[in-house]
Amino acid sequence: MKKILALIAAISLVTLTACGQANSAATLGDVTITQTDFQKTVATLVKEREGVDTSQMQLENGAALNRSQLRFMIITTIFDELAKELKLEISKTEMTTNRQDLVSQSGGEEQLANNLVGAQIASTNFERYIRAIIISDKLTTALKSSGIAEADISGKISELVTAKAKQLKIEINPRYGIWDNETGDVLAKDSAGDAIKSTPAN
Repeated sequence: MKKILALIAAISLVTLTACGQANSAATLGDVTITQTDFQKTVATLVKEREGVDTSQMQLENGAALNRSQLRFMIITTIFDELAKELKLEISKTEMTTNRQDLVSQSGGEEQLANNLVGAQIASTNFERYIRAIIISDKLTTALKSSGIAEADISGKISELVTAKAKQLKIEINPRYGIWDNETGDVLAKDSAGDAIKSTPAN
């Protein structure tokens, strides 16, 4: 009887894990990027390309687009988690001001929309993008205040992001690939399940 119960428990665990992966695009600690939210983001981005002259834009499609969009959502989530850990508060005023600055720099709302398409950022992810910028700026200010040389700040922020990613134990739905902490990227997988890493040309 004990063996039967143990077998049932093991099967249940596998089933629950499979269901979790099916319903999530990625998990970062206790944060879940749901399949629904992720797929809506990709669909929105593709839809927003319509009516925009994309002939001079280098845009991704298919699996490559899925990986880049998932990476964007993961990285911005990592910045949010860093902000929580370091108690960095983002005010509505900061969000509004930064948005207005980006609109102004773009030359208006219409051009901003075009720029977002070119940058492969869905309008629904624009707020995530702004938050990440603000958090990065706050990290930069804090690092400068602690005596870090300006030339080293970018590297220090990358170290913080990598360390937080490892701490969060990021897991990705296998259909999209695997997460690589060292490169901070979503890597494709070959038929054997191994990650495919790009190699420089000789």
